[in-house]
Amino acid sequence: MKPLLRWSGRLILLALAVLIAVQFWFFVQIAYWVKFNPSSTAFMRGRLELMRDDNAKAKLRHQWAPYAKISVHLKRSIIAAEDSTFLEHRGFDWDGIKVAWERNRREGALVAGGSTITQQLAKNLFFSGKRTWWRKGQEAVVTVMLEALMSKQRIFEIYLNVIEWGDGVFGAEAAARYHFGGTAAGLSAEQAARLAAMVPSPRRYGPGANTGYLRMRTSIIAARARMAAVP
Repeated sequence: MKPLLRWSGRLILLALAVLIAVQFWFFVQIAYWVKFNPSSTAFMRGRLELMRDDNAKAKLRHQWAPYAKISVHLKRSIIAAEDSTFLEHRGFDWDGIKVAWERNRREGALVAGGSTITQQLAKNLFFSGKRTWWRKGQEAVVTVMLEALMSKQRIFEIYLNVIEWGDGVFGAEAAARYHFGGTAAGLSAEQAARLAAMVPSPRRYGPGANTGYLRMRTSIIAARARMAAVP
């Protein structure tokens, strides 16, 4: 019995050591990105891998744009569309989570989410593929790390540079060029609202997309964006 207990204790200690090492790895990565820009994300690498299943020469469209070179219209539109309390919360919008949970319960399916910009960034930076209970827990830990180590402006800057805006199109600069033939700095209020409307289903829309839903959603976001505060 005693040898079994000793082995059980050693296994528990080993598991704790591995867990601590994993968290330290996440922490170091995030600390590095406080000053240095990530060249890619787990989600970007996952998308490229899938694209190369069909075309071995496939490449992502991605070009980093400094925060000051991204239109304030896009910043306001994204805040209005994705996370209106971004400047107030510490990574989690508990009211939004509660509303999403109630809606999903009524519908009997996953039709709404309560993810903040910080949570979305945590997922994009480190995770791709099937969502599991342990991954949700790790996403939460990474979200806390991001909020603890980075300013709101830095979180938002990275977010705007790594989210998807088309099949293989990532970041505000590539999105502006792909959809409008311009730059992230030169996006108009209407163009910015349209890009924000595409975020939930980015691969559904190509250049010139003009569906009824997209027009309606763009109009709603444009109206809300006027009041949105940005970091």
